[in-house]
This record gives sequence, C-alpha cells and structure tokens, in this order.
Amino acid sequence: MLIFEKGKEGRGLSLFPECDVDVVLPEEKDQRELALHLPELSENEISRHYTELAKKCHGVNDGFYPLGSCTMKYNPKINEDMAALPGFTEIHPLQPAHTVQGCMEVMKTLESYLCEITGMSQMTLQPAAGAHGEFTGLLLIKAYHQSRGDQKRTKIIVPDSAHGTNPASAVMAGFSVVSIPSGPDGCVDLEKLREAAGDDVAGLMLTNPNTVGLFDKNILEITKIIHECGGQCYYDGANLNAVMGTVRPGDMGFDVIHLNLHKTFSTPHGGGGPGSGPVGCKEHLAQFLPSVLVKGTEKLQFEKAEHSIGEMKSFYGNFLVAVRALTYVMTLGREGIPQASQNAVLNANYMMNKLKDIYTMAYDEVCMHEFVMSLSDLKKATGVSAMDIAKGLLDNGIHPPTMYFPLIVDEALMVEPTETESKETLDEAIRVFRGLYELAKEDAQQLHQAPVSTPVTRLDEVGAARHPVLRYDFSK
Repeated sequence: MLIFEKGKEGRGLSLFPECDVDVVLPEEKDQRELALHLPELSENEISRHYTELAKKCHGVNDGFYPLGSCTMKYNPKINEDMAALPGFTEIHPLQPAHTVQGCMEVMKTLESYLCEITGMSQMTLQPAAGAHGEFTGLLLIKAYHQSRGDQKRTKIIVPDSAHGTNPASAVMAGFSVVSIPSGPDGCVDLEKLREAAGDDVAGLMLTNPNTVGLFDKNILEITKIIHECGGQCYYDGANLNAVMGTVRPGDMGFDVIHLNLHKTFSTPHGGGGPGSGPVGCKEHLAQFLPSVLVKGTEKLQFEKAEHSIGEMKSFYGNFLVAVRALTYVMTLGREGIPQASQNAVLNANYMMNKLKDIYTMAYDEVCMHEFVMSLSDLKKATGVSAMDIAKGLLDNGIHPPTMYFPLIVDEALMVEPTETESKETLDEAIRVFRGLYELAKEDAQQLHQAPVSTPVTRLDEVGAARHPVLRYDFSK
C-alpha cells in the first residue's frame, strides 16, 4: 500500500512552530488552482510506513551484495561519526576562509592522499559523482588542446568494454566517439587502437582493470600509442578497489582520472549518498581545474586555477562525503589500503575458481576485483538465463550481481565479492550459485518463476519498460 492510500482526511502532525512573520502569498494569478495531494497521516503512521518499507529493502547490512562494477560494500560507522561532527555539519559555504580552516584542511589532506594513491599532481573534489567526474576530465582535455590551438582533435577513443557513461560523457563534452573492439583476451586490441590513433584524436577513455575484471597487460603500450599521436589518456577510476596502494594510474601513463568516493573509498552509495567524483590530473592539466584549490600551509586559502574551465557544481562539492572518504583512508593507512585491494582480488579469484567447473567464465584467467560469467551455454541447454539465476539468488537472500554487462559477453553475470566479505560468506554464496545451477538442470520452470519469497515477486520487465506507470492516479 502506498502512503497516499493510508491517509485519512483531517489527520496530521505539526512539525513547525507558528509562523512569527507576516505570511505573504503570491498574486492570485500565480497561486495553485488545485490543492496539493499530500498524505494526511500522524507521525506514528509515517514512521511505521517507512520502517515497513526499510524492512523490505536489501542492502549491504542485510547480506551478500556482489554487484559487479558498483562496489556495494560495508561502510564503516566511524566514517559516519566523523561526518556528523558539529564542526563539519554546522558550516556554511559562504563563510570566510579563516572560519573554516579545519574543513579546508580536510579537503587539502584528502586531495593530497588521493594524488598519492593515483599518481596525479592536483585534485579537485567538486564533481558530484562518477559521470560528472568523467565529464570534468574530458573538459580538461578539451581545454588543454584548445589552449595549444589544436582544434582538429575532436575524437575520443573508447573500448567496447567501457562503462556505458564513457561515450555519453564524451559526446556531452563535444567529442565524437570511436569504439575500439576488445581482443580475444578481453583486453584492448592494439592493432585496432593503432589504426584509430591519429592527429584528430583528443584522447582515450579506459578502465584498468577493465569491465571484464582483467588488468590489461599492454597498458603501458596503450598509453604510449595515444601520447605518440598527441592525445591525452583518461582513466575511469570509478572502481579502484583492485589496484589502490599497489599500482597507480599516473604511473601507467594516464593524464587525468576521476574517482568514485562512493565506491572505492567506502562512502554511502546510491540512495544513501550523495556521491562524489573527484578529478585528478597531471601538472600540465592543473591550470584548467574547476572550482577552487586549497593552498597554503599555516593559513589555508582558496585559489582558482589560472585557466579554470569554471564551476562544475556549486561551491566545493559534497563535503561530508569527502570527510567520510578521508576517515576511511586514514583508518586504513599506508599498510591497509594495499591490503584492502589485495583482499578484493583474493576474494574474486577464490569465488571464480570455486564456480568455474560448472559455470562458464568469460575469460578463464586470473581476474582482479571482479569476474564475469557467461550463462550462454546454460541457457542453450536448459532455457535458464542470467536473469533467471539472478532472480533465484533473491530467494536465497543474496542480491544479484550485475546482469547483462559488459555487453561484449553474452548472458553476462558480473560478480564482485569486495574486500569486506568473509570466507564463510563467500562459501555460502558459492553453495547457492552451485545449487541454482543444479536446479536449472532439474527444474528450469522453478527458476523462470523466481523470486517467490520476496516482497515483490517476478515482474514483467518488458511490460514495465514499454508501459511504465510513473504517476499515482488520485482520481481512484
């Protein structure tokens, strides 16, 4: 039942004191003609309604959440405690710099640590999320070429295994996209890359490890090819879980990078956000950075980059997310950060090797933080699809992995166990995956109907996509 269906006329609650200033209404021509459709409920009813909804949701605090490429992992509560400190929450972005020196120190320290982790020279915390960071990074590349009078560089090379937002961000930045196919090994086809690399190429967008969970063994050659044709190398660092503290994108030859603090650096993800997509760059791009940079030693101050591309968001980004990320980095420290990435790789390889005797791995080799299974053979033999297996996981208290991505793998399931899960949790998930495989062979129809134990059972995805109901009908 929706909250609109629970209300009773005249029921309500009082959240605010009586207004102590004159009430000024807009002119009659600007006033609403229809009353607001607000639910009329008591505080008790509202509290129970949303508590009930919360019980029907599945998050990382409820069980295993192996959503590949998205890193849904446990967020330590100390991060929340630090972000809730009054000195961070009771500030205003228009305060003079001398009154927020502690907050500025947080920004400067985090920028410094992220530069060290990524191998970049400068960092901005302003971008609000991953795709926003992508767009910012591409604008830096664009500004760089324009500053050199190089107007012909209009193309961005994007591998076919890239995150879907990569080509969209490139187009938004005014570039045309050149797609490069992957080779049989799941990595960039070097010959195709060489063919595409010309004097009209502005840059390359690349994820490494890529979206099939593999570290590209030719990464130094890839960035060399782009640099030799005069382009810049952009690193999609949405998910740095596999390499942080072990290898730096800057040392791979990348010029600019965005990070997702709400993935790698353990701040709330999605609806628990907001997110944050800091952008780092080498020194030759720093003059184009957006917003302001924190400079100084004893007395910190804000400075704008000499040829800044302008504001990407109001003020300084989602500051409290930055506080959470800094807490995470400082808690782990120099020793803990590489240990976290190594655990992510270990967990993924453990799970993959425990399943590859029955499930077909898209690329049967050592993976990084995630691996991709192809259920194409299972579907041909039993009619059970990747979607069916995913729905079956729901009946076992496990959130599905990423489905049907990357697009280069047929019937793909992308599994990312993350570094925060125990061997016992992984073993239970492995048992469930193996059980669903056997069920697919014995009773495929049962999986076609899954899930049957969740608050919302099997949906008609096609019908929902073609005929979505997006507005509540108050006339009923």
